[in-house]
Amino acid sequence: MAGIKQPSDKSHFLLPDLGEGLAEAELISWKVKPGETVKESQTLAEMQTDKALVEVPSPWAGTVTELCGKAGEIIKVGAVLVRYGAAGAPAKPGAAAPTATASSNGTSGAACLSSQVAAGAPAATEDQGTVVGTMSGTLTVSDRFARRAPEAATVSRDGKALATPAVRRIARELGIDIQRVPGSGRGGRVTASDVESFAGAGASAPASGGFAPRSAAIAPGSVYIDPQGIVQRVPFRGVRRKIAESLDRSVRTTVHFTVVDEADVTILEQKRKEYGRVTGQKLSMLPFIMTAICKALRKHPTLNAITDDANNEILVKGPVNLGCAVDTENGLMVPVIRDAGAKSPVELAAEVKRLAAACKDRSIKREESMGGTFTISNVGSYGGMFATPVINYPEVAILAAGRAKERVMVKDGRFYAGLSLPLSLSCDHRVVDGAEGARFLNTVVGMLENPETLI
Repeated sequence: MAGIKQPSDKSHFLLPDLGEGLAEAELISWKVKPGETVKESQTLAEMQTDKALVEVPSPWAGTVTELCGKAGEIIKVGAVLVRYGAAGAPAKPGAAAPTATASSNGTSGAACLSSQVAAGAPAATEDQGTVVGTMSGTLTVSDRFARRAPEAATVSRDGKALATPAVRRIARELGIDIQRVPGSGRGGRVTASDVESFAGAGASAPASGGFAPRSAAIAPGSVYIDPQGIVQRVPFRGVRRKIAESLDRSVRTTVHFTVVDEADVTILEQKRKEYGRVTGQKLSMLPFIMTAICKALRKHPTLNAITDDANNEILVKGPVNLGCAVDTENGLMVPVIRDAGAKSPVELAAEVKRLAAACKDRSIKREESMGGTFTISNVGSYGGMFATPVINYPEVAILAAGRAKERVMVKDGRFYAGLSLPLSLSCDHRVVDGAEGARFLNTVVGMLENPETLI
């Protein structure tokens, strides 16, 4: 949890970067109360970052006087999370200090901000960004954390602005020329907060290219909502909000098409049972499908890729980092099996079991749900057959395996009772042509129907 210089007086704790390059996190729950004396490393709060639940520990011992935020709020990295006081100091009433104005989607930009700098430093004005730290190690927090000025400051650069692909994508979606955005990060790097505050201040420019426009926000009252018969209101929070954001981004950015087919897995089912008796492990059909996918991606490398829309590039990967969709009580999660092509079906089964358990008890590490190059969704385990799966952006393809069913099948003019496995492949048509998608799926089907190629 590095990247933020904490104050030397230990009067308040700034939310650190909970993962590489994160600009914000959702506050799920507090684990302490105002007035409570906490120990060093004691958990203060649970925060949701992407698809991982992170416990935020106290960096030092002290008495909590103020909790800056409420459950469900989005807290920016660098914003004050907790204030400390002397032992016995009265706790401030309420769950949060004065908050930044809530954004249009109902989340707060920052629940509580530092109103002054270290001793001897001047306080920031309402039209300036908040400055935290001493002159020897100054950290400038974006104007997004303070009241926005009516006009945005702009800069001109001779070279290319320093920013990550994700930040460039945000700028493109907001219609912002990133070359004009002042950077508050290290070495002048432009952060996501810089872009959003620049956009919020009214500055805009034509997008510098790319594929997807930003979806229009739904204004309150623009859609009729019948208030009768509502039995529960479920806010978009935690994993559910991240799922919604991820799917919305995927649908807005990628151009989906789906091709479906069926595989005769009668022989594979027999081999699977024999394999289980030999190895002493009961394996499902999933690890064999995963093995077929990994082998097929070697023949069709275009599908083992991600898109860098900020730089208009297709990045074809070598190793297969296979994402596997897992259904949990909190929503869908997609852990990633690294270099899945180098693993046997038994090893893949063990990895799926381990990662699925980590997803369900929320102990999965953030890096274990990142970096995928292709995703499989086993909809058949819940009774589904064909599907139209949504691509796990920035990947370019996803395969959904349905439920295998016994059917009367025909081969060489003869009828027999066989087992049919439905498969649905969705691809990004910007990267994968329809014919290539069909060829890939045909390769997967061929391997499943000839299991000697898998084992």
